[in-house]
Amino acid sequence: MTRLWPALLAVLALGACGKKAAPVNPALRVPVPVTDLRGEVHDGAVELAWTTPTRRADNTRLRDIVAARVYRTEDEGVGDPRPALLVRGRIAGYTELLTLTAMPGPPGAVTKPLLTGALVQVTDRQGLIEGRRYTYVVIVEDGEGRVSPPSSRVSVTFGAAPDAPQGLTAAPGPRQVRLTWQPPARGGPDVLYEVLRAPAPGAPPQVITPSPIAATEFVDGGVENGRTYYYTVRAVRRAAGTIARGGVTPVVAASPVDRTPPAPPRDLVASTAGSSVQLRWSGPTDAEVAGYVVYRAAAGREFERVGSTTAPTTSFVDRDVPPGTYRYAVTTQDATARAIESARSGDVTVTVP
Repeated sequence: MTRLWPALLAVLALGACGKKAAPVNPALRVPVPVTDLRGEVHDGAVELAWTTPTRRADNTRLRDIVAARVYRTEDEGVGDPRPALLVRGRIAGYTELLTLTAMPGPPGAVTKPLLTGALVQVTDRQGLIEGRRYTYVVIVEDGEGRVSPPSSRVSVTFGAAPDAPQGLTAAPGPRQVRLTWQPPARGGPDVLYEVLRAPAPGAPPQVITPSPIAATEFVDGGVENGRTYYYTVRAVRRAAGTIARGGVTPVVAASPVDRTPPAPPRDLVASTAGSSVQLRWSGPTDAEVAGYVVYRAAAGREFERVGSTTAPTTSFVDRDVPPGTYRYAVTTQDATARAIESARSGDVTVTVP
């Protein structure tokens, strides 16, 4: 029996020589930090937004985020803001403002988990004082309790947002809408404006001004004739590197329309064959044409509509015409919702035997 021990020990030694995978450094498994934290003053509060990370420090996919924590510090706005240092899962010298464990949504909506790659938006209204600088930092935590490094800091100098502009009006034109408004009752000389447009009632409006403008009018040229658009305008103030956005005007609707009539047809000619009159003409080349309307006038009488054609047809046969002498003319009808009609072409005269 004792002779078996050396062999057994040798087998155990061989088994112990198997290679094992090197342990993963825990620091490489933490989520990467939020990189796009941004903030602005909006209607008496600070609005923050960021995108949740999708990767870990070792570039593997991050599949779950169970919490996002927002920290804040404040000062007089002199010098650099306080550094953001992570100490035992918290930001040293900052106050934890809130912890998100689900995506905020409208009242009554089903809450959603903090999905990776999701846009998160939160509002801070806690004890804000005009003229104070507030600096924010965000960290996220995965399902195994690993905490990301601090996000990039964002600093906001809180100030009163301007009131909404007054008297917004919209004047539609061909492929455009001209908007005009009056300055807010409370805003100051440094107020700028943003124009917002929505494609339908209740749809979220989008800013269409490339940057805030100082003028109290704006022409929206990126629209289609015959569609209705919904506009609002808000006042904006930029101070100490911070944008403060105020409330918006009531919504006004406008439907662009081209009231310019198209060119009339030209080169109208007519011929007869028994009791029928054959008409031919040339249509305009510089308009969106839906069709043509044909008119006839008996001797001593006014023109009456006797038929129409759909573009691109530029001919028409008027059948069963009673004997007599007649004048014919043709108009162009454009392709807008209003079907605007041109002036009549030059008329031609025929006699039906």
